[in-house]
Amino acid sequence: MAARAPAPTRDLLSRLESLGDENRLRLLTLLDRNEFTVSELVSVLQLPQSTVSRHLRVLADDGWVRRRHEGKTRFYRMEGVLEAGARELWQVTAGSLAGARWAVDDAERAESVLAERRDRAAAFFSESSAEWDALRDDLFGSDARFAALFGLLDPEWVVGDLGAGTGTLANMISPFVKRVIAVDRSPEMLAAAAVRLGERDNVEVREGELESLPVDDGELDLAVLMLVLHFTVEPGRVLAEAARALAPNGRLLVLDMRAHDREEYRETMGHLWLGFTEDQMRDWTRSAGLEGYRHLPLAPEPEAAGPALFAATARKAVCTTKTAKTA
Repeated sequence: MAARAPAPTRDLLSRLESLGDENRLRLLTLLDRNEFTVSELVSVLQLPQSTVSRHLRVLADDGWVRRRHEGKTRFYRMEGVLEAGARELWQVTAGSLAGARWAVDDAERAESVLAERRDRAAAFFSESSAEWDALRDDLFGSDARFAALFGLLDPEWVVGDLGAGTGTLANMISPFVKRVIAVDRSPEMLAAAAVRLGERDNVEVREGELESLPVDDGELDLAVLMLVLHFTVEPGRVLAEAARALAPNGRLLVLDMRAHDREEYRETMGHLWLGFTEDQMRDWTRSAGLEGYRHLPLAPEPEAAGPALFAATARKAVCTTKTAKTA
């Protein structure tokens, strides 16, 4: 009877076998870059749902992909913590796929799927700018946006109100700081903000994407994401951009929903994420290069109809590299 192969060898052979199918390679190429649902993968790959689900099961069983549930929706992404051998195997494999005949087509369809996600949130804002303040107050309470903010304000700070909407936060904090930069992607929201902020000479309104901020490196002392992160396709990328815009020892403040199961918010309000867990936020801020993460669940206001909130803070490290003295 032949000797049994050691477990790591069997694992490696299994991983090699799971990479031996073109459709699974297409799936991994997509999931290494972004997170997708099964229906989105069906749209990108133009394969039957049963085929996509079958290949995802194989990849999940072999440790290549992970699943994440939000309400009734299941998201898939490449496993973030592959052991060294598997990561090296995938790097070699991925490098050989750059010229594959399907690579460009899949990438274009994937971008269309991600654009459709962004458009769902943008459509909600475009149609609801006039009623946005009242709608948000009904969900979360009129003071929830500011509950964790006042202790952070410094009169010399430049503050970034990222996802500024109609300018409520920028208008409230501008008397207490040196300057406020209010950023939003929606022209309708910014038009409403311009009216509200007309008399604030230390507030600058800028149109732009949170994933690619119109803010210079190190321009901000405080970056605030107030009830906006759940509208973004890639929260980790948004947090990384906020970190880039922070000066050394600059602070990040996030106020958003705790993870919940109100699936209807996807359709009625354009939410892309059903809140966030502390582990998600901690991992994203760490990947963005921020430190000192602090996560504070907030007590719900009695009149608030929406999910419970949390406040999260982190800071950008101060560079301590020493410069050699010259004679």
